[in-house]
Formats: sequence, C-alpha cells, structure tokens
Amino acid sequence: MIFDTLRKFDIIFDSPELDCPPVFSSGDVVSGRVLLQLSGKSRISSLKFHAEGFAKVHWTESRSAGSSTAYTQNFSDEVEYLNRKEVLLQADSGEATVLPAGRHEFPFSFQLPEETLVTSFEGKHGSIRYWVKVKLHRPWATVRKIKKEFTVIEPIDINTPALLAPQAGAKDKMARAWYRNFGQVSVTAKIARKGYTPGEVIPVFAEFDNSTSRSIVPKAFITQTQTFIARGTMKQKHSVVATLCGDIVSPRCSSSWHGRALKIPPVGPSILQCRIIKVEYMLKVCVDVPGTSKLCLELPLVIGTIPLHPFGSRTSSISSQYSVNVEWMRMAIPEQPEPPPDYSSVVTEEEAEQRHHAVELRPAEDLSGIQEQPLRAFVQEFRFRPPPVYSEVDPNPQPLNMRPRCMTC
Repeated sequence: MIFDTLRKFDIIFDSPELDCPPVFSSGDVVSGRVLLQLSGKSRISSLKFHAEGFAKVHWTESRSAGSSTAYTQNFSDEVEYLNRKEVLLQADSGEATVLPAGRHEFPFSFQLPEETLVTSFEGKHGSIRYWVKVKLHRPWATVRKIKKEFTVIEPIDINTPALLAPQAGAKDKMARAWYRNFGQVSVTAKIARKGYTPGEVIPVFAEFDNSTSRSIVPKAFITQTQTFIARGTMKQKHSVVATLCGDIVSPRCSSSWHGRALKIPPVGPSILQCRIIKVEYMLKVCVDVPGTSKLCLELPLVIGTIPLHPFGSRTSSISSQYSVNVEWMRMAIPEQPEPPPDYSSVVTEEEAEQRHHAVELRPAEDLSGIQEQPLRAFVQEFRFRPPPVYSEVDPNPQPLNMRPRCMTC
C-alpha cells in the first residue's frame, strides 16, 4: 500500500549473542519481542502471537492397477509438540488501538513443555520444526503475517552406562562365485563405547582373517539412516557420512587394526524419540572380496550432544589418545575432503533386498528416549544441511610389525 505506515514488522528472540540465534530444549523459556516500526499514526485492531512445533512426514508412491491404470498413494502423518497462543495487543472495548509514529516493541515469553521434545530436523520426506508466528490486524487493511523458526536440541549425554558400554561383534562368510568356493573370510571388531559426539575420533579395533585364495580389502563406514513412518509404512534414506579404508590383506593371511582412527564429521544427533521420524547411525566394518558379495559387520552408534567427561569414565584411557575436534560446534568442515561412496556400495545385495522388504512390512516402533540433562549451547545449522561428505585418512598408520601377516609364513 502506498500510504501504509508500517515500515518494519519483525520478531526478535532474546539471545546472548546478536549474530547467533538461540537454541532451546524442553522446559526452557523462549522470550523475545515483536517489533513494529511506524512512519505515522496507525490504528491496530489486534496483534496475535502463536508458537507451534510439529513433526511432519509426507511422501507419495505410484501404484499400478493394471496395464493401463495407475494411481498415486499419499502417505503423511504429524505429531504436535507445541501449540501456544497469546494476544499481545487488543483493546478491551473491541475498537482499534491507535499507536503513534515510531518504534513499538511487544515482549513475549513462554515456556517449552517440560516433557521431552524432539530435536529440530530437516529431511527428504519429513521435518521437525518449531516457530513463532505473529499476525497484525488493522482496520481496512490486509492481515500482515510474520513467521520465524527457532531451534530445539534435546540433549543426549553419552556419559550414561548404556552409551559407555563397549560394542563388539564377529561375522564370517564363505566366499563363493557361481559354484566355486574360495574359502572363508572372518571379521571381528570392537569399539570402546556406543555413544560419541561429532568431531570425536572412533578407534576401531578389528581382526581380518582371510582364508580365501583371493585378496580382500577391509573398510569401515559410518552410515546414517533416516526413517519416516506414516500409516504403518516406512520410507528410509541411507547415506554414508564417513569412511576408512585399510590395507589389502593377501590370500591366506590375516591383518589387525589396533585402533584405526575414524573421525565423526559434523552431523546432527541421533533422533530416537519421535514416533514418525528417526535418525540412526551405524558403524559398518566390511570386507570386499573380488568376485563375490561383501561381508559387513554392524555396530550401533548413538551420536550425542554432551561430550565424554575427561575423567570418571572407563573409556577415558582410550579416548584420551585422541584430541576432540570442536569444529562440530560451528558445523564447519575445515578442509575439503573427498566424498564417501554411495550407500549401495556398502551393503551386500542380500542385505539390500532384505531391508527393502523390511521397510515395507515392519510396523512402526515407539522408541524410548535417553535424553536427560538440559543443553545450553548447540549448533543451529545442522538440520538444514544434508549429511556432509567425508573421507577419513588414517592418521595412525600401522607400524611394520603390525602389517598383515601370512598364515603360510
């Protein structure tokens, strides 16, 4: 409008740092102010405030119903976490309030629910968002609206017994192509604990026993799985966020990893409490056998937000060997790494087929959470970024006396 006196309409959150939007967790108080900048006297009918928070999923799938008929099926669901309304300005008599020219601020403050919320997230088929919306009503004028999102991070403290527990496993497979057996490949791996934070280094301990007549290549990957659930159906997105490649193990030989370092890039924390969206991580120790399918051993990971305490942990002796990189707090990768492989190159063909059917048939799970303590500062940007590409070069190469040893020697 040519004669519109409204020059500025904005929402400003209270934040200790001007250039850094605030981050909240359940039970925190969200405060700020609504700013109106008027060039002249203006009549205001009402100024209404609305805070909302939702987890939403949506995707479509095409179905065939014959040779010439097809239809599209929609899958969607949502969970409400926050819904609070408030009137910031409204005359008691129902008439408009006249505001003079100049700057006007209307403070707001509300407390987030005490029950555990879910971390903000942005994915391919769904999102978890929190925002504040304000509507300005004036006589004989269109309603002006403004909306501003804020970030919620639910803390995951990795200093809990469940996340400090070591993870280990073993797996073997008979390598064969067509009707010919080449021998057996065995993998044993362990890591110090289940919980880590971005920027930490995971020391991977593994044994590779190659009883085949072919050389094998051991590798390790950190994978992220985003799961979206609607109407009893799941949609998943898999990606590889970090990789580690070992030395070739010759036929009839074995090899060991004595704490090979795999660094966790700046990824978002695990999301385990939402009914319709989950974000889970896995460490995969795999062996590539030429001419046959790969062997993969999986160890579950939980990416937390509260780092390991320097003392008082049984894993401190191992973790203290590696300095914790705090670049993840700024969510910036200091150097340009090479991209990791596609997820399809990490899993075996059998696993891919089994998981495809499991995604279609498995019912939705209601997972209990592990978040416990409030978090005062965390990164705000991770939920708007896809899982970053990353490739970790081992900074601790194996000494000569730890190189692969041949069984025939």
